[in-house]
Amino acid sequence: MDKHRVHTKIKELREKLNFHNRQYYVLNEPLVSDYEFDHLMKELERLERAHPEFDDQLSPTHRVGNDSNQEFVQRQHKYPMLSLGNTYSTDELIEFDQRVKKNLTSEYTYVCELKYDGTAISLTYINGRLVYGVTRGDGVQGDDVTENVKTIRSIPLILTGNDFPEEFEIRGEIFMPKEGFSKLNMARIEAGETNFANPRNAASGSLKMINSSQVARRPLDCFLYHLAGENLLHSTHFENLQKAREWGFKIPEYFELHNSLEGVLTFIDHWQSARKDLPFEIDGVVIKLNELSQQRVLGFTAKSPRWAISYKFPAEQVETLLESVDFQVGRTGTVTPVANLKPVLLAGTTVKRASIHNADQIRMLDLHFNDLVRIEKGGEIIPKIISVNIDKRQIFTSAVEFITACPECGTTLIREPGEVRHYCPNDLNCPPQIKGRIEHFISRKALNIDGLGQETVNLLFQNGLIRTPADLYDLTTSDLAGLEGLGDKSTSNILESLESSKQVPFPRVLYGIGIRFVGETVAKRLAQSLKSMNGIIGASRERLLEVNEIGERIADSLLSYFQLEQNMAMVNRLSELGLQMKIDDTGLIRNNILEGKSFVVSGIFQKLSRNELKNLIEEYGGRNTGSISAKTSGLIAGANMGPGKQEKAKKLGIPIISEDEFLVMIDHKF
Repeated sequence: MDKHRVHTKIKELREKLNFHNRQYYVLNEPLVSDYEFDHLMKELERLERAHPEFDDQLSPTHRVGNDSNQEFVQRQHKYPMLSLGNTYSTDELIEFDQRVKKNLTSEYTYVCELKYDGTAISLTYINGRLVYGVTRGDGVQGDDVTENVKTIRSIPLILTGNDFPEEFEIRGEIFMPKEGFSKLNMARIEAGETNFANPRNAASGSLKMINSSQVARRPLDCFLYHLAGENLLHSTHFENLQKAREWGFKIPEYFELHNSLEGVLTFIDHWQSARKDLPFEIDGVVIKLNELSQQRVLGFTAKSPRWAISYKFPAEQVETLLESVDFQVGRTGTVTPVANLKPVLLAGTTVKRASIHNADQIRMLDLHFNDLVRIEKGGEIIPKIISVNIDKRQIFTSAVEFITACPECGTTLIREPGEVRHYCPNDLNCPPQIKGRIEHFISRKALNIDGLGQETVNLLFQNGLIRTPADLYDLTTSDLAGLEGLGDKSTSNILESLESSKQVPFPRVLYGIGIRFVGETVAKRLAQSLKSMNGIIGASRERLLEVNEIGERIADSLLSYFQLEQNMAMVNRLSELGLQMKIDDTGLIRNNILEGKSFVVSGIFQKLSRNELKNLIEEYGGRNTGSISAKTSGLIAGANMGPGKQEKAKKLGIPIISEDEFLVMIDHKF
């Protein structure tokens, strides 16, 4: 196939994928199966890899992000990104309407929208292509998070149609749906990490992650609700939003046009109760003048537009009795206090328990048993105690004290410097930690053992049949057949699944053994960089810190884990049983010309993508690192590289290598 035909085919595939991406993520009307979509994507990836001269940073293949450490630069907003004035009062809405009426000489209408609870973003498009994604910042300038924004599938990289302005901005909210937030927190808890308090914090934190490949794994979405520019097609806000939907933007359906304040108040009343049924969080309603000319007449204050206001819903709160406090021990030993409450109805559900988070929270609230406590749902999902009614406290009640010993095994609890949580260090003999590790080991993302679950693990533990994940592989038909609820078929499924799990790839085995702070992504990074369990066990602290995304906390946790004889014995048993303990690199290393050398890749390149350069480094025996140190062998520098890396490389005397120089170094031919 000649280059012209290849380029035409690549463009066709990109258009198809962008179309189907919009159907799935924006319109929620997929027209092809996941298999068909993946097939198109793989074909495009193959062609782009074979013809890097046709690379485009806005290609659908770049949606996965990259592993380079970004340094967010400040970018000025062309149009100030101001905050809206807030009110919780109907009287203040009436006053707002009276001010509008006083300053206008003609009839007016309002657009009512939901106030999405996420993090604000401004997207700039030039000639129909996404150029910048910038956070609100201080309203004048914000962080350039373009690379992270590009990973969010509901944001179009290239617009549909041809009637859009040459240059314009569209603004909206990046948020995390309730279901995605819940799954993310479950995964964080499994990995021994602190869970996010609410979806807003999760969305904001995700958008500011320094590696866009990590952002791509977060369940982020984006609603757009405001256009700014000098050549917009329509004279009203409502019509411009309808047109933006045609260009491929995810414009929410939840907005209405009203010609009176009564209609606005009806809209507010409806969503104040109906919001609990939405799959995402809102915290109010936004009211805007519809006519752009009337918006210009009213203008702005120093902080906010005079033509718009937000009505914020008060968080639903109730008061109930604190009856007792339990202290739960998690898989990694983290101890979490949970309040047992007199059952009470809150936001449509009966609440019996609420999180208190940690010892500092108990102290800050000054909790006493039998206190009347006020609770609300943090982010409308997680019930939490927010205050105590001191005026109604009973005489002689005792204060809630955080425990000093593990409630399960009696071991003295530890709180590391800088940590907010206490944990039980007796990980080898504390029952919930033992069972939790085994439950984690058999989970779907780890070894995926069919037929085993929490109840079966508890039965096996209570009967003295298992103490470590390795013990699972010693189970026999007679061991399982005598257990309640397990018949011949269930027993057979479990044993077959255990045998099949010996083929599970090494990164999932590493994740499955349950080292503190080693989640799914960290396990993959360690496996890719150090290649085997022996490589990880033998790595020094310094070498561990060179692995992308591995910080001091994770490195110290790995070193501590493998220093314990019992842990080493368990890992050795798993190895002897035939589980995968290394990545199969057969045929991957072309030669060892880069052996012993480490590189940092930064910037945008002409011939290869950053990921392709990183793959070549590993294929020729070298290592990728995320940051520059005195031991870095070279900085492979492309266009738009952050100035911080370049300055540090010069200061440390690290060679700065161009893309072509690197390809010559490894004698790589296209």
